Amino acid sequence: MSVDAFGNEIDPTVGYARGTHLSSSAAEVRRLRQAQRLAAQVAADRGVDGIGIFTGNSRAFPLRVEDLGDCEEWVGPGVFADRLRAVAIEHLGGRADDAVAVVNRTSGGIVAAMLALSNGETVVSVVPVGDRSHASVIRGCALAGVELVEIDDPAELAAALAEAQPALVVVTTVTSTLARLDDSVTRSAIETASAAGAILFMDEAYGARLRPVLHGGAKSLELGGDVAITNTDKAGLSGPRGGVMVGREGVVVAVLAKASELGIEARAPIALGALRSLEAFDPAILTQEVEDGRAVADALIDQMGPAGIVRTELGPSLAEEDVTAIARARPGGDALDLAPCEVTAAVGMLLLRDHAVLTVNTHGQPGGRVSIRFKPTAGAVERIGGAASLASAFDDAISTVAANGSDADWVADLLFGGGDS
Repeated sequence: MSVDAFGNEIDPTVGYARGTHLSSSAAEVRRLRQAQRLAAQVAADRGVDGIGIFTGNSRAFPLRVEDLGDCEEWVGPGVFADRLRAVAIEHLGGRADDAVAVVNRTSGGIVAAMLALSNGETVVSVVPVGDRSHASVIRGCALAGVELVEIDDPAELAAALAEAQPALVVVTTVTSTLARLDDSVTRSAIETASAAGAILFMDEAYGARLRPVLHGGAKSLELGGDVAITNTDKAGLSGPRGGVMVGREGVVVAVLAKASELGIEARAPIALGALRSLEAFDPAILTQEVEDGRAVADALIDQMGPAGIVRTELGPSLAEEDVTAIARARPGGDALDLAPCEVTAAVGMLLLRDHAVLTVNTHGQPGGRVSIRFKPTAGAVERIGGAASLASAFDDAISTVAANGSDADWVADLLFGGGDS
């Protein structure tokens, strides 16, 4: 049994300790629904443009009025299919004969890939040092009934492949914490996996744009994988939420078939929205998000000091255990017995309710990481009054949780609202 710094048992599926309030995925759904109600209240008071989105995901819907005819389900997808294929292949560095598919969530596409491609064998996942696979990889393997072996040291990959003899290897070049594999390491891992006869699936949710734009790296499939998937709503893309997959036709068709069986393939409006998102991609938007994230990190350090604050390329992050330690050191915090995921969720709710700052700690999906991550989307910093205002709000929210978090009713009301919804 693994435990966190406070002795709480870690749930191996999600990688963090659950608490009394956020004890399950169902509880996290209730938290999300309350956050959506709060966001609606804030939008009613300030307008939608008064909310700062710090999730790193824009999730706009960039369809034009003239697009609505092609959202018709029978003929529409065929009308824009060739254009979607060409733009997606270019974006992910695919080959001329590659296939393209769109799913309603990148996570759903990854789960479908684990089910369709693992062939009943152990799946090997390669991640940056000290990090872990996305929860969808872990859950997909569990649903497929196969073992998952995670490798964060490329030197161990060949031995792992020889032992596991997997049909599928997953490579995550940039994780949700923005840990990154160098392209040379990725190429070597892909070559090793390919030589072992495995299908190479690339989780490029962030990496498809972060590596080429910020580091001059190769496009995803130029690194040699069989198939790659990326989000359509993060790292410089506008949304809608969805996943675009490009790769060898047989592999893509197998994953799409499984996604369709599960009902998670993208319908025409999402697929067309994904096309418009890819068409509109401007690297300047991503570089502006990087600059805004740097400003937020500077402001947090000025406000609170550097302890626990980690700079990433898209903004600062604080591990949930570090946030909890800070809260426990504040007045009233010595009585705080919340799990770290509950501390960060409570902080997120206060930021949203009182300061119009929307984070993954309120709107993340069940099983998503529970660290505090401020990844500003375009315009987010200005909308909430600047980086210094965000830093002050965050500092105040931690103190408020420290002072009130030992009251179980206060926490339940904050996280779930007055009713059992």
